[in-house]
Amino acid sequence: MEELKQIHAHMFKTGLVLETITVSKLVAFVSSSNSGNISYARTVFDRISRPNTFMWNAMIRGYANSNKSEHALILYYQMLCHSIPHNVYTFPFLLKACSRLSALEEIQQIHAYIIKLGFGSDIYSTNSLLHAYAASGSIKSAQVLFDRISQPDVVSWNSMIHGYMKCNDTETAYELFQDMPTRNAISYTAMISGYVQAGLHQEALKVFQEMQSAGIKPDRVELASVLSACAHLGALDQGRWIHAYIKKNEIQIDQILGSVLIDMYAKCGGMEEALGVFKKIGNKNVYVWTAIIYGFAIHGHGQDALYWFKQMLKAGIKPNLITFTAILTACSYAGLVEDGKSLFQSMEKVYSLKPTIEHYGCMVDLLGRAGLLKEAKDLIERMPVKPNPVIWGALLNACHIHGNIELGKQIGKILIEEDPDHGGRYIHLANIHAAAGEWDVAAEARAQMKEHGVSKLPGCSTISLDGTVHGFLAGDGSHPQMEEIYHMWYKIAERLGQEGYKPAIQNLLHDLEDEEKEIAINQHSEKLAIAFGLIRSKPRATIRIVKNLTVCEDCHMVMKLISKIYVRKIVMRDRTRFHVFSDGKCTCGDYW
Repeated sequence: MEELKQIHAHMFKTGLVLETITVSKLVAFVSSSNSGNISYARTVFDRISRPNTFMWNAMIRGYANSNKSEHALILYYQMLCHSIPHNVYTFPFLLKACSRLSALEEIQQIHAYIIKLGFGSDIYSTNSLLHAYAASGSIKSAQVLFDRISQPDVVSWNSMIHGYMKCNDTETAYELFQDMPTRNAISYTAMISGYVQAGLHQEALKVFQEMQSAGIKPDRVELASVLSACAHLGALDQGRWIHAYIKKNEIQIDQILGSVLIDMYAKCGGMEEALGVFKKIGNKNVYVWTAIIYGFAIHGHGQDALYWFKQMLKAGIKPNLITFTAILTACSYAGLVEDGKSLFQSMEKVYSLKPTIEHYGCMVDLLGRAGLLKEAKDLIERMPVKPNPVIWGALLNACHIHGNIELGKQIGKILIEEDPDHGGRYIHLANIHAAAGEWDVAAEARAQMKEHGVSKLPGCSTISLDGTVHGFLAGDGSHPQMEEIYHMWYKIAERLGQEGYKPAIQNLLHDLEDEEKEIAINQHSEKLAIAFGLIRSKPRATIRIVKNLTVCEDCHMVMKLISKIYVRKIVMRDRTRFHVFSDGKCTCGDYW
């Protein structure tokens, strides 16, 4: 821009500012999102006596690509008032602005203009219109338009896939994907990122494998999406393969891809590899630093998280709200109460960051885990925002851990009132009453749950072996090797018994006999996964399991014993954190 301003001054001096072609190029450059300045472009544009269609289009494009998309629509209104001729390049960026604003009514008006001015058969304008409808959530209008295109090209198909994915209709999106005559990288990107956003991570990996088979090279967007899927599944082998692919193809690991790689390794239990990626990134931004801090947090390495937080400050990087969520989580999981309090207070005093409900949730969890229940409750009552069910749930969990039955009962009732559609709330309240020996009240809580038609989220565990992710549900019988898995589990249970293990059945449903409780607890999903892992993996190989719920006391005890008996390292990620079992011990120190 500095050089451009000098050229602009020279144009004034020489009279070239009156040359249409030269001024058109000037407007096009200054309004571009990559190197221009949209405010400067508007100043230049407003001083042109008779801007041509190219100049109007350039300005509309500039606004559409900026954070002032609404100005594109205002400018187009002025274009209409001045009766400026349109061409095929007028509508695509105008519709892009509408997509960003989700301005459906304006899209429909522009659609009318496209038909009126004779551009209805132009595939460029039609595809832009199709994308605008799909991106704005009006998938029915998009489908009607798509059906009227005589020969839709790959852009048309991609827009429809993107639209259905945005509406969370993954089945229709996949049907369209299968029906496409030809696919390009964008087709695969739409499917992979759509599946990841919908939480269908295994499906995302399958489409990525199809992409590889089709010989289409992924770019950073696809790689970031598929690495995110690996992170959620705990699929370390696939994540490593993608990292190797990045290195082999000499794809630059920028801040975005670097952050995703760190997150993937951390969530798959590979903190050494996460740290290795982190150290190789040259220009680290706040998101790269936050990724490594959060990685140490979920592994329970509070002191390491604090160390890297301090290193980030020394590097002159200012923490943001997400960074504070990460470091406060680290303090909570490691029991670093004083550090957590100090950091929480520094948010406003030092960094001018107003704590959000997530940060208050971290503090309630920190205090609750440490047994400071009164202090946690006082903090909730002093919060400037209304506490949500997650915050009450953290305090209820702390009451259960530390045996504060009376406070637990009070909070349990609040939780059911606040979040009546969450099955876990009824279960927690029932367990609190059961712990107090109030079986009738516990039964009422469960009956209330049935009356509301609420079900408890089933426990699910996944294990990644030889590049394939295997899933197990509590009491599941669908796996083709299930008979062998159960046989293996009962052999394990026999070995556990020889070590003096007794199932921790005190927190299970009170209306079951002890024998039935033992059967139920033996069918927890992580036990099925560990049995499968012992069958299919080599001796002494590390077993990695991902659980969708918090690991229960009994399964935690069992994993410690198995790690010792079978001489295995077991890496388990539950809903909130990591547990690494080795030689009969867990890295969490039984503090979870």
